[in-house]
Amino acid sequence: MTKPMATLKLFASLSQYLPATAVDNRLDITVESDTTIAAIIERFNLPEKLVHLVLVNGVYIDPSDRAQRVLQPGEVLAIWPPVAGG
Repeated sequence: MTKPMATLKLFASLSQYLPATAVDNRLDITVESDTTIAAIIERFNLPEKLVHLVLVNGVYIDPSDRAQRVLQPGEVLAIWPPVAGG
């Protein structure tokens, strides 16, 4: 039986938290029926202060919703750190 998969994409400084098996900034990850965004952030040891912009399939996920929002097979979770510039 095939495991349900989603895609995790980490950008900028967060890409260093991906394993060596990641291609560019993306990794296919296993998701169970109750895998939340918060659980994935924890699984990859992403520092909370660096998890700024979170999108699922291009739709913004508010920080207050990340502990309840379950990632479904086939979805793409993209995370960016805060951006500084001038």
